[in-house]
Amino acid sequence: MKVTIQRGALLLAAVALLGMPLVAQADNKHVSEAVEHAKEAVEHGKQGHADALTKHAEGALKHAQAAQKDTKNPHLDEGVKHLQEAVEHGKAGHADVATKHAEGAVTHLSEVK
Repeated sequence: MKVTIQRGALLLAAVALLGMPLVAQADNKHVSEAVEHAKEAVEHGKQGHADALTKHAEGALKHAQAAQKDTKNPHLDEGVKHLQEAVEHGKAGHADVATKHAEGAVTHLSEVK
C-alpha cells in the first residue's frame, strides 16, 4: 500500500513537472510575439510611418496583455504601459514620440523571463 501511494505521488509529480514547460512556453510565446511586433513598430517609427507603427504596437499590446494574464512581471507591466503610449502617440501621428515608447517596450519586454 505504501509503495502504491509513493508511486502515485511520483507519477503525479512527474506529470506536473512535464506540464510546467508547456505553460511557460505559452507565456513566452506571447512575450516573444509582443517583442517582435514592438521591434517592427520601432522600425516603422524610425521611417516616420506612424500608421504602421500603430498597427504593430497594437499587435504587441494584445500579446503583452495576454501574457499578463498568466505572468506577473514588472517588466511586462512597464512594456504594456510603453505600448499603450506608443499606440496613443502613433494614432496622433507623433511617430518620433511613439517610437521612443516602442523602444522602451522592446527593452522591458526583452527582460521578461
